[in-house]
Amino acid sequence: MTTVLVVNSGSSSFKYQLIDVENRTALASGLVERIGDDAGRVRHRDETRGDADAVWERDTPIADHTAGFGEMIASFDEHGPSLEENRPVAVGHRVVHGGRRFFEPTVISELVKINIEDLSDLAPLHNPAAVQGIDAAQKVFPDIPHVAVFDTAFHQTLSPAAFTYAIDRDLAAKHRIRRYGFHGTSHKYVSEHVAEFLGRPLADLNQIVLHLGNGASITAVRGGRSVETSMGMTPLEGLVMGSRSGDLDPAVLLHLMRRAGMSADDLDELLNKRSGVLGLSGVSDMRDLGRRAEEGDAIARETLDVYVHRLRHYIGAYYAQLGRVDVIAFTAGIGENDPVIRAESLAGLERLGIVVDDERNGSVVRGAVSVISADESEVTVLVVPTDEELEIAVQTLSAVS
Repeated sequence: MTTVLVVNSGSSSFKYQLIDVENRTALASGLVERIGDDAGRVRHRDETRGDADAVWERDTPIADHTAGFGEMIASFDEHGPSLEENRPVAVGHRVVHGGRRFFEPTVISELVKINIEDLSDLAPLHNPAAVQGIDAAQKVFPDIPHVAVFDTAFHQTLSPAAFTYAIDRDLAAKHRIRRYGFHGTSHKYVSEHVAEFLGRPLADLNQIVLHLGNGASITAVRGGRSVETSMGMTPLEGLVMGSRSGDLDPAVLLHLMRRAGMSADDLDELLNKRSGVLGLSGVSDMRDLGRRAEEGDAIARETLDVYVHRLRHYIGAYYAQLGRVDVIAFTAGIGENDPVIRAESLAGLERLGIVVDDERNGSVVRGAVSVISADESEVTVLVVPTDEELEIAVQTLSAVS
C-alpha cells in the first residue's frame, strides 16, 4: 500500500487529502473549519467519483481538533472512499517552520513535537497549530507512523552568505535570526517536475521558480538545491504579496513607532494583514486588481507596476546569482493563471535569453505543464501546476519506507 493521509492544520481548521502515492492521485480531500466556534463546518469530497454527490458538506459544532478528526473519519465512513479499503500507511503533516533542526521529512516522536513547539517563536501562528493537528491525528491513527514535512527544509542548502543577516552575530545566534525560506515543498516539487517534463537530469539545470499566490516567493535552484530564496526569517520578506508588504526599509518601523505611536502588535498587523496589494489598492485578489487596471483605474495600474517591479528585481538578482539560467517556472494561483503578470515580469529581458511567446502564454491549459517561451528563447519558460500535498505524501512515504 502507498496511501498517505496528508494533513495541513491551522489554529481553527485543517485540510486533508488521502493520496495514492504510487498512482499520484488524490482519493479524497476535505476541510474542517471554524473549530471551537458554535457553527463548525465540514466539507468532504470523494475524488474517486465524478458525480454531484461526490461533495458533501454539513454544519456542526466542533469543539477541538480531536473532534474535527472524528468528523473527518465519519465523512469517510458515510461518503467514501472506504478507509478500510484504502487504509493509510502513514500520516504526513505540513509544518511551516523547522528552523535549523529539521532538513528532511522526520518521523514524529515526543521529542520531535517538543522541538516543533520550541520553534513556535519563529512561527507563532503555524507551529502550535501543527502540534494540535499532530496530537489529534495520533489519537485517531495511533498505530501508524506520523511524519513532519517542513516548509523550510528545502532551503537548508542555502550557504551562510545567503542566509546570514548583517546584524550583531551573537544577538542573531541567541535569537535564531537568519533566513530560513518557505514554500519549500512547492519549490522542490516544481523544480523536480521541470526536470521530469524536460527529460533532463535535475543536477544539470539552473532554475528560477516563482511561487505566486496570496503568499509569494521566488527561489534560485541550482542542480536541485535551493541557493537563494526571497522569504526570510518569516514569510514576510521578499515579494509584494496579497496582504504582506514584502521587502521594507526597517527604519520605516522605527519611524511609525516614534511618529505614529504604533506598537509591535500594530506593526505586525500592518505588515502582514494591511499591506501588499491590499494596502496599495484596497483589494487583495489579483483578478479584481487586473480588471480595475484594464478599466483605467490608476491606483490599480500603479499597484500592478509595483508588484511586477519587485518580481523583475528578484528575477534579475537570481539570474546573477546562478550565472546561467536554463528554466524559469511559474506556479501557484497567480503564477499558473495570470498571463499578464507572467508577460510583464519577463518583458524586455531578451538580452538575457528570455523571450515569451504571447500566444502560448495566453493559451495555457489549466492543470498541465505548459511551455510559454518562444522557440528562439535560450531560457525555457514554463507554467507548472504545483502539488504540495502530493510532495508531502511522497516525502512522508520516503521517511517510513
